[in-house]
Amino acid sequence: MTKKVLVVDDSALVRKVLGEEISKFSDFQVVGSAIDPYDARDKILKLNPDILTLDLEMPRMDGLSFLSKLMKFHPMPVVVVSSQAEEGSIAAMLALELGAVEIVPKPGSQFSVPDVAHNLIHALRAAGAITPEKLQQRSQQQETPVAVPLMKTTHKVVAIGASTGGTQAVEAVVHGMPPDGPGIIIVQHMPETFTGAFAARLNKKCAMEVREARDMDYVTPGIALIAPGDKHIVLERSGARYQVRVKGGPRVHYQRPSVDVLFQSVASNSGQNAIGVILTGMGSDGAKGMLAMHSEGAHTIAQDEKSCVIFGMPKEAIELGGVDEVLPLTQIAGGILAKVNSCRN
Repeated sequence: MTKKVLVVDDSALVRKVLGEEISKFSDFQVVGSAIDPYDARDKILKLNPDILTLDLEMPRMDGLSFLSKLMKFHPMPVVVVSSQAEEGSIAAMLALELGAVEIVPKPGSQFSVPDVAHNLIHALRAAGAITPEKLQQRSQQQETPVAVPLMKTTHKVVAIGASTGGTQAVEAVVHGMPPDGPGIIIVQHMPETFTGAFAARLNKKCAMEVREARDMDYVTPGIALIAPGDKHIVLERSGARYQVRVKGGPRVHYQRPSVDVLFQSVASNSGQNAIGVILTGMGSDGAKGMLAMHSEGAHTIAQDEKSCVIFGMPKEAIELGGVDEVLPLTQIAGGILAKVNSCRN
C-alpha cells in the first residue's frame, strides 16, 4: 500500500530534493511539504499523511518542540532529516527519545543526494511498517529498567544488535547493567555522524562506561562499545583477552555496521563464552549470525514482539532457530545477568 509522506523543512531546496527522491519510489506519495511546524500542523490535518520527514532547525518553533507536541497529541511515524553539525547530532538523539523512528543525514559535503536518498527510503519503509498501536506504546510508555545489584568481574562478552527503534531499546538494556557488568559490543544501525553522540548520551545515563569503539579496544567488564557508523566491528582474541577491530568492507544486508558481521565474529572467537541479544529492527540483519552463535554454544536472547517497535530482526532470528530466550525489553538486562551469574556458580 502506498504511504503518504509530508516533508517538513524550512529550506525550499531541501524540500524539493527530498520530494523528488521520495517520489521515485512507487510505495510512497509525497502529498505536500511544510516550511515550519505551524505550517506542518495545518498540512497534517488537511492532508492526513502516513509519515513525516522532519528538520530540527526551523523558524517559529524548533523540530524537537514540535515533535514532542506531535507525539503527545497526534502520534505518527517521524523520520528526522538532520544536518551534520555536532549540535544536530545531539538533537537527533533527543528526537529519538521523543519518539522519532529514524535519523537520516541531509545532503551535503559528506553525503551525496543518492546516498541520502538510499538511507531515507530505508527509513521511510521502516517507519511505514510501524503500527498505530506501537506508536501509542512509544509515546505513552517510557519504562525504566529495574536496577540490578553489583556483580563480580566476568569475562563474558555480550553482543547486541538493533535497528529501527533500537536507540531506546539499547538504552534500556545498558541502563540495566551494573558498573562492572560484562563487556558489551553494540551494533545500532545509525549514520556515522550520530554514533558518537549516541554513545556520549548513554555514557551520561548508564552506570557502565559507554563510548564509540576504537580499533583494537579491549572488551572488558564495565565498558560498552558502540560500533562507529559506516564501519563494521568484529571481535577477535588477543591472547587470553578479547578486542575489537573496526574496519571497512562491503555492506551486509545493506548495512555498515552489520549485526551479522559482529555476531559471526563472536561465534568464531568467543563461542559459549558469549551472550547474543537481538533487538527491535526491520529486516533480517543478525539472524544468521545469531544462529551461528547459538550453534557454537552462546546463549541467545531476542526481544519479544510486544515490546518491539518493529518485530523484524528478532522474528527472523527466532524463525531461523537461533534464539534460546524471547524476553520483553524490560527483562533482557536481567536475563543477561542471570546467565552470567549461572555460569559462575
